[in-house]
Amino acid sequence: MTSTVCIAKNVYGGDGLGRLGDGRVVFVPGAWEGEQVKAEIFEEKPRFVRARLVEVVEPSPERVEPEATVVPGMVYAGLSAAGEKAAKDRQLAEFFERARIPVPSSATVEGGPQLAYRNKAVYHFARQCGKWALGYRAEPRREIVDVESDPLVVPAIGAALPEIRRGVMRLLTQGSEAVRKSVERQGNVTVRWTRKSGVKWWVGDAPADLVLKETTLGIDFEVPADGFYQVNPAVSELLAQAVVDEYRRGANAAPELMDLYCGVGVFGILCRPPKLVGVESGRQAVAFAKRNAAIHKVPADFFADQVGRAVRRLKAGERTTVIVDPPRGGLEHGVVKWLAHSRAPRVIYVSCDPATLIRDLKGLAGAYSVASVRRFEMFPRTARFETLVVLERKSA
Repeated sequence: MTSTVCIAKNVYGGDGLGRLGDGRVVFVPGAWEGEQVKAEIFEEKPRFVRARLVEVVEPSPERVEPEATVVPGMVYAGLSAAGEKAAKDRQLAEFFERARIPVPSSATVEGGPQLAYRNKAVYHFARQCGKWALGYRAEPRREIVDVESDPLVVPAIGAALPEIRRGVMRLLTQGSEAVRKSVERQGNVTVRWTRKSGVKWWVGDAPADLVLKETTLGIDFEVPADGFYQVNPAVSELLAQAVVDEYRRGANAAPELMDLYCGVGVFGILCRPPKLVGVESGRQAVAFAKRNAAIHKVPADFFADQVGRAVRRLKAGERTTVIVDPPRGGLEHGVVKWLAHSRAPRVIYVSCDPATLIRDLKGLAGAYSVASVRRFEMFPRTARFETLVVLERKSA
């Protein structure tokens, strides 16, 4: 069934949202705020439906032709940069509004290119329709869209991609059957680039002995090949500087630093506090955090443990600033409770998922107020973004 829909806004994830005549919400990917479109319904639920865009009847002034080949995940490829910024700003603001969390100060930080910014890509491969495909998985059916050129990756990876594809195809089609089957079971190839290490790639698990050298704010960090590092170098510089600035802003009163979900120690080491404690669940990441701290002569104690378990034996006093940079799932429940009962005057929260961020902030609302919110355009043309929230302890 095809319906004409007026798009009221773009929700988190990128879909255009409108309403049918019966009041049900309809989600239409590729339709932008203010547009009137014709959409074909393909999934119906009691309170909402999903539809595919058939025709744009009245286009938004922000609608554009995609700048390059569109790969899965580029949900904003047909929207101007200004339109994308406005949509994401509204989405983040609505998360806070629905939770009734006051925000006295907010801003959006941009600074990198709209395309050719990713320093890491993971491509999947499988045999489809009688031939091998290598690329990104497309929702909802999870089929692999073959990617011969990728507009999101840095130029160095883009230049190397044809040879990487040939190399993977050789592994899949040449040599003994046992080797070919082993490669096929791995299912993916990872490509990473840094200025100091160049382009590296591998099939399946990362080589245990491969160490990359990343650089942030002029400081080099050693990182295991499968270790986490922000994928957008230009914007990660801005984020790192913002974290350092926020720490320094409160350092006179709270110079000691606790870095939870610290990875290889980037934020804590960049802040160079007189006392640094870091916690990360990955043992390999902690080993590299210790190496990086030693290289840069930053006195630090890094521990390998689940953060939710480790905080039970840690104390954050009145002279402690806490940085948290959790994965997409947000803070463990025990960490929220521990922070709420700590005496830390400031918390610097780095988030890659606004839903879990808001959930955690609601849990901290009795102890902390939001001092500022900044949205970082870490993943242009895609649905995601990074958020930096500064929390200040409420007076007793």
